[in-house]
Amino acid sequence: MNNRVKLIRKQLKLTQEQLAQRLGVGKAALSMIETGKAGLSMRNRNILVQELNVNPEWLEHGTGEMFNAKPELHAFTHRTDNSLPLQSVPLYSIEGTAGLVPLFTHQDEFKPVNFIHIPNLPKCDGAIYIAGDSMYPLLKSGDIVLYKQLQNIEDIFWGDMYLLSIEIDGEEYITVKYIQKSDKPGYVKLVSQNPHHADKDVAIDRIRALALVKASIRMNSMR
Repeated sequence: MNNRVKLIRKQLKLTQEQLAQRLGVGKAALSMIETGKAGLSMRNRNILVQELNVNPEWLEHGTGEMFNAKPELHAFTHRTDNSLPLQSVPLYSIEGTAGLVPLFTHQDEFKPVNFIHIPNLPKCDGAIYIAGDSMYPLLKSGDIVLYKQLQNIEDIFWGDMYLLSIEIDGEEYITVKYIQKSDKPGYVKLVSQNPHHADKDVAIDRIRALALVKASIRMNSMR
C-alpha cells in the first residue's frame, strides 16, 4: 500500500510537502509512509478515499483503477491563469446566504455546506449550485459552478461566462450568462447558451455582484 501512496502523489502531480499538508502529517512522516517504514493511518486512508477520490480497492489491494469515476468537470481557463495543485473550494447554499450580494460582501460570516477538492484548477473563491436552463446543454439546473469574484465590471473578459446578481424590481435575480458588449451606452448584453433564451441588454448599474465562472461540475447519477 505504501508504494501506492507515492503513485497517487505522482499521479496528482503533488510534492511530498503538498500531500503531507493535505493529510495533516509532516513531510518526514509521509516519506516514511512512502518507503514502507511507517503505516498509513485510517484517518489518512479516509482522506485519500473520500477527499482525493482514490479507489479503496486499488489502495488496499492494487486492483481496479487508481481513482473512482469522477463527476463531469468543465474548466474555463485563460492563458494567464495559474493552476493550483490542490485547493479546497467552499460550496455555499444561496438560500442559506440570502443571495450573492451578502455572500460576496460577508463571505466569512457564512458556513459552507461542503468543500470541493479538485487538483490543477485556477484559484476559486467559492462554488454554488445553479438553477434554470439558460446555459443548457453546457450547464443544467443542479450543476455546480466554481467562481472567482470580480470587483469591477471593467475587469471582465468580453464573451466569457459569468455568475451575476441583477436587481429587478427591488429583488435579486441570480443567473449565469455570457457577457458581451452592448450597442447601448451604460449597458452590457447577456447571452445564453440555450437558443430558446433571447439575448438581453442590462444596465450596468443593475449588476450587484459579479464573478467569473472558472469551472462547472455535473453530478451524473448511476442507473
